[in-house]
Amino acid sequence: MTDVEAEIQEIVDRETRAWDTRDLDTLIAIFHPDMVWPWPPHAQAHDPMEWVLEWGRYDEGRWRQGWQGLFDNHELIHNIRTTHKIEVSAEGDGAFAVVDIDTLWRDRDGNDFRWCGRTCKVYTKVGDGWKMISQTGVLDYGSGSA
Repeated sequence: MTDVEAEIQEIVDRETRAWDTRDLDTLIAIFHPDMVWPWPPHAQAHDPMEWVLEWGRYDEGRWRQGWQGLFDNHELIHNIRTTHKIEVSAEGDGAFAVVDIDTLWRDRDGNDFRWCGRTCKVYTKVGDGWKMISQTGVLDYGSGSA
């Protein structure tokens, strides 16, 4: 693994820890101010014609409130994440990570809310660090993903 690939893996791991510990400050710090996060309504929605933008362009207050609502109303049952690929641009200023996730939340009534499948997390170099600028929502690609 190259130094840059290790940096990308570290940010993937940091995001995972933020979900695990419900650490909003760490989670929010990962996002680029221009991030947009399209989300498929279900893991088989491979056609982006079905996708939605629930929160629009990154807005710290709005996104923080949304994630806090999830944390306040759900218990994290498990959060398994496996990085399969990290690709870095030849210029070293852009990268993406292919990550399989299986994250299970349970609300107070015992209803499960699950993110299970493959994501592509896209990063851009900002100064001396990296920020996530986009991510596809969780998609199921068959036996190759979570």
